Amino acid sequence: MKHPPGSGMVKRARTLRRDMTDAEALVWRRLRASQLGVKFRRQMWLGGFVADFASVEAKLVIEVDGGQHDLDREKDARRAAAMAALGYRTLRFWNHEVLQNIDGVLQVISAAIPSPSHPAAPGGPLPLPRMGEGR
Repeated sequence: MKHPPGSGMVKRARTLRRDMTDAEALVWRRLRASQLGVKFRRQMWLGGFVADFASVEAKLVIEVDGGQHDLDREKDARRAAAMAALGYRTLRFWNHEVLQNIDGVLQVISAAIPSPSHPAAPGGPLPLPRMGEGR
């Protein structure tokens, strides 16, 4: 979805890119420059929502969530459904998962990136774990 320069959505995405959380910054350092074999973009508009990180090539969205998302699961489900309708699979991680186990998070992301021998899985989102639960 394209938005005109200067629109509120474009400004919001710029602000989110500039003001990443510590967990988002850590993930971005490991995703940028195609380190996992595909290009990721940060704070990308997709299906009327902003994806924390998205790979067009892999049809994969990575969301890094704080505790506020535990309170608004319906909105997160709508977001994931909108992205799934565009063919994207959504992976969600809690901030503390990223900060405490970045290597495990990257293993899950790497496993979700399709390879020539393993095409992309259906676009369904993975459920958001409950607070305190890891993957």
